[in-house]
Amino acid sequence: MVDVILPCLNEAEALPWVLTRLPAGYRAIVADNGSTDGSALLAVEYGARVVHVPQRGFGAAAHAGLEAATSEVVCFLDADATLDPRQLPRVVDPVLAGTSDLVLGRRRPVSTDAWPLHARWGNAVLAHRLRRRTGARLYDLGPMRAARREHLLALGLEDRRFGYPLEMVVSAAQAGWRIGEVDVDYLPRAEGSVSKVTGTWLGTLRAVRDMSRVLAR
Repeated sequence: MVDVILPCLNEAEALPWVLTRLPAGYRAIVADNGSTDGSALLAVEYGARVVHVPQRGFGAAAHAGLEAATSEVVCFLDADATLDPRQLPRVVDPVLAGTSDLVLGRRRPVSTDAWPLHARWGNAVLAHRLRRRTGARLYDLGPMRAARREHLLALGLEDRRFGYPLEMVVSAAQAGWRIGEVDVDYLPRAEGSVSKVTGTWLGTLRAVRDMSRVLAR
């Protein structure tokens, strides 16, 4: 069994699609970060375990899900239906096989509207800084990722905002982990849906700021 950690804030429209596409042997843990649209109740209806996370922040939700997980290998996945859960084995299999310690999914947009320019710019800036800092050949911050749970907890990750995914990679590189990257499809958001992290230029700049602080430590 592999636990799939889904940080969630008001994703009621996307959750049914995500939860019904989990492969056999994958178990959803929805880390609800204060949703007001019924996401938590909906997740339970679809068989997910729900962890309520009162501390606001993407990192707070992601880490609470990690602490609640019980499987040896865990995945992280955005709950907004931009990534297909059926592709989770692409990031999990190298970890299970022992050939990688941390695997990130490099997003490959399936259409021109799947990845807005400002979000792509922010990701490129941070990936470039990450390569310079760690030497890891990564080109995406990879919201779909997998690693062994106990190893992740041992990293002692502290960021509870947008810097959490980047801190994970930096800390893993410093610990000598074998870090890999595989291609995954990146899908357009549902009509009217906007990313809570990089859905606007302001949100992108805020994410870049938080992550840049991680790199500057």
